[in-house]
Amino acid sequence: MHHHPVPRPQPLPSSVAPRAELAPFLTPSLATVVSGARRRALRDGDRQIDTAHLLHSLIESDPEVGAAFEGGHQLARVLGYLAQRSIGYGLRWQRVEEESAARRLLPAARGAESPGTRTSPWSPAAAAALEGAFRRAAERGEPQARGIDLLAAVAADPESRAVEVLRRAGVDPAALTARVAAPGEEPSQQV
Repeated sequence: MHHHPVPRPQPLPSSVAPRAELAPFLTPSLATVVSGARRRALRDGDRQIDTAHLLHSLIESDPEVGAAFEGGHQLARVLGYLAQRSIGYGLRWQRVEEESAARRLLPAARGAESPGTRTSPWSPAAAAALEGAFRRAAERGEPQARGIDLLAAVAADPESRAVEVLRRAGVDPAALTARVAAPGEEPSQQV
């Protein structure tokens, strides 16, 4: 099978809000996830889309993401924590910027923090997760990221809100990441 070279995605600009800028890098189902996360952040009154918004939208919208969990009980617990957050109970992060271990490493996250620019619609951790998803897709030779790519990137950042939700729900983020296929593998090829 002949593979055409896939251009590496460029780092996200600090103003990644317009869907047109992200659309070329997202499968249609992941575009739905991103739109859902954006709507959830607006409804929750948050200034930025964070990794918990992305995780919530991924679980609700992408069956491949749901299959990465160890069954319905894990999904139910994670959704329970996420729902509590969205109605104002439990984990409270409104109006506070999400921190990230990746923010010092990835150009997208650094760009989101540049002084003198308008506030990014993405938390540094969410921008880093999107960039990580794009990188996983490019390593597979695909021009667009899938939901499972974003799940792997979100679960890999130990300081993200999504990882905090996963841990509180009894999901080991490292085990979840291990269940997600490595770049180039399909989930059905895992042993």
